[in-house]
Amino acid sequence: MTTRDFAVLLEETAARIADVSRPDLQILLRRAAIMVRNSGSIALNEDVEEALCSVAGQLNMTRNQMIRYIVQEWLETNTYLPVRMLDEDSEADGSA
Repeated sequence: MTTRDFAVLLEETAARIADVSRPDLQILLRRAAIMVRNSGSIALNEDVEEALCSVAGQLNMTRNQMIRYIVQEWLETNTYLPVRMLDEDSEADGSA
């Protein structure tokens, strides 16, 4: 379940709180607590955020996956990380 899906579920549950069983509400609240505890928020200005989300959508990646990919590529390109080596048995996207 994505964060957006979970946020929608929380909003829908809040709208019908009287109809939600106590165990279901406990599960939702625990899941929300875990997500908040594990979130590492990165605030970006509006135009960067829009471009990042657009590219992530085109590549079928989440925002966080896209940020991790960009940072890793930058670190490898600038030799702060060793470049990942592919052997003959490795799968590669694209063509040579």
